Amino acid sequence: MKKLMKALILLAALTALTAQAQQAMDFDGYTIHYNALSSSLITPEVAKAYGIRRSDSRALINISVLKKSGDAARAQVTATGRNLTGQTRKVEMSEINEGDGAIYYIGELSVRNMETFDFTVLVTPEGNDKPYTVKFRQQFYTE
Repeated sequence: MKKLMKALILLAALTALTAQAQQAMDFDGYTIHYNALSSSLITPEVAKAYGIRRSDSRALINISVLKKSGDAARAQVTATGRNLTGQTRKVEMSEINEGDGAIYYIGELSVRNMETFDFTVLVTPEGNDKPYTVKFRQQFYTE
């Protein structure tokens, strides 16, 4: 299977005790998977391969879009995060296409210990006119 997704799913499963790690929402023939975690949990090899900066004070957002058939779908993905004090940060999302049918959208942002973010992710699958909105909350620990 796809090495990045395997690594992220494994890491998400490991962090499931502290937060809602791997989640998905269904929309009109698509399933959007999303998670957010500390980038320090990514292995050095995966981080190097995808240009991810590993740090306790960096969070990684991962989005994937699957058609109901299970095939990956390309999409336009934008994300913002708002902490509990009202500061909003735009998260630059990058597409990772592994060439074997796996497509991911990842973004990074800086976080502080016990900082909570409410994320809003707009996902417009290729060929669609309207975006689907995914909202989720994640708290980060940077010790």
